[in-house]
Amino acid sequence: MDLVFATNNNHKIYEIKHILDQVENKFRILSLKDISCFDDIPEDGVTLEENAEQKSSYIYNKYNLNCFADDSGLEVEALNGAPGVYSARYAGKDKDFKSNIVKLLHEMNGIENRKARFRTVISLIINGQRYIFEGVINGVITKYERGSNGFGYDPIFQPDGYPITFAEMSLDEKNLISHRSKAIKELYIFLYKYF
Repeated sequence: MDLVFATNNNHKIYEIKHILDQVENKFRILSLKDISCFDDIPEDGVTLEENAEQKSSYIYNKYNLNCFADDSGLEVEALNGAPGVYSARYAGKDKDFKSNIVKLLHEMNGIENRKARFRTVISLIINGQRYIFEGVINGVITKYERGSNGFGYDPIFQPDGYPITFAEMSLDEKNLISHRSKAIKELYIFLYKYF
């Protein structure tokens, strides 16, 4: 079955294809590029759920294709859940990962409570019906960057129970525990039962 993943983020596409290929090769994931969608899809919700739903609705309504979209955010306890829904553009509209990390580490300077969590919300639309899935992983914000794998805040997020950051893990290691992989596995279980 073809499913459009409403994103232009190649890191996300690679991770999700990697996860679904590991469980069973029943679904073919298409990117926006694969369906020749080069639109600037609205993503101005105030929650992760709203953003994911905006993106999936846009693709389904315009192309009439079964699709899903996700939105993920890093929620830091000491910053009242920030950057949250603004994680990608925390340091500005250009969505620069490095600038986001620098800003977050600056704001966390001197703060003892470093608890944080990554959260992914997926909005799936199949035959006009919408379904929501969520994945969460708890951890802490490190005091400096460690590792060169992954993307986004991976170099400064250390999941609970692990001595290393996401960026120090291989993709296989990260995919066993990450927020995105948890949400995708929920999606996969649903699709497997649905079909």
